[in-house]
Amino acid sequence: MDNTGIEHFFSPEWFFPSTFTGFDWVNPIFLYLIAALPLFLLVRWLINRQTRQKLEIALPEDKARKSNSALLRLIPPTFLSLTVLFVLIALSRPQRTNEQVEQYTEGIDIMLVMDISESMQIEDFVPNRLEAAKSVGKDFINGRFQDRIGLVIFSGEAISYSPLTTDYELLNTLIDDISFNMVRKGGTAIGLAIGVTINRMKDSNAKSKVMILLSDGENTAGSIDPETAAKIAKDKGIKMYTIGVGKEGKVPYGTDMFGRKRYIEQSLDESTLRMIADLGDGRYFRATNNQALDEIFGVIDQYEKAEIKETRFQDTKDYYFIYLFYGILFFLLWLATKNTFMVNALED
Repeated sequence: MDNTGIEHFFSPEWFFPSTFTGFDWVNPIFLYLIAALPLFLLVRWLINRQTRQKLEIALPEDKARKSNSALLRLIPPTFLSLTVLFVLIALSRPQRTNEQVEQYTEGIDIMLVMDISESMQIEDFVPNRLEAAKSVGKDFINGRFQDRIGLVIFSGEAISYSPLTTDYELLNTLIDDISFNMVRKGGTAIGLAIGVTINRMKDSNAKSKVMILLSDGENTAGSIDPETAAKIAKDKGIKMYTIGVGKEGKVPYGTDMFGRKRYIEQSLDESTLRMIADLGDGRYFRATNNQALDEIFGVIDQYEKAEIKETRFQDTKDYYFIYLFYGILFFLLWLATKNTFMVNALED
């Protein structure tokens, strides 16, 4: 049986149209023979009518009446018809096939390393650099399949915000909760952020280990310089992509005391981020607006795709025995009634 709720031979659901349409038929040709069943019954009736013995009795017209008992003679041929019907259904081999597809990949371990320093509040992105980075980071996560992803956030210090996990819903929630006050110490500790990433990925056995570092400033804090950290990461087999965020020159940053948009001078130390990407056999990108940042994550997503493999399982169940059971049942009923008084009931 299966999980459709049909749990016994005598359930009326076996005869519902929806049940028949839900079957796969191995030998559908026998279903077409069902259409010839009325012809079979007609031929059988004609033969019986010609060969049946008749007894001619003359009765007065007022005594010659039809009797309902004559209808009993229809019972045996009805049983025989049902026998043929269910045997044809059984020969058609009704089945149900439940196909399951299991997808899997060898997987990639990815650490998203996000700068949450004060300058990430600059509004050359909408609504600001950090919120734009959070948005594309979530889109990137949702586009992955069975890859373990972790989070590191940094300012003057670096924090391992999430270990490597495939719980993408949790990761999205954590990203939503990222704010500027999560790291109290000011500055930009790029080298330290790479060091925390290395510590998180050192025990990984993944086919590929990737770090995506997003920052808008130069290294101004931390106990390890970016070059040293990048070299260690390279030795650990970590591929490094870096993204420089923000425009140079005057950029909007908050408002003044009169509520007017305030502008500040901004520059980006691209040389450090390029050096990290070069050491890590990755690539450096520059993003100056939301669209560019989204496109960069799209490129990285395509670079770091593992082949998705499929295994298909087919669970096939036969149901011919249900209808064969009914065929045998009606055949036995036909045998039990074909030589009884039902067949011998008088008819005009």
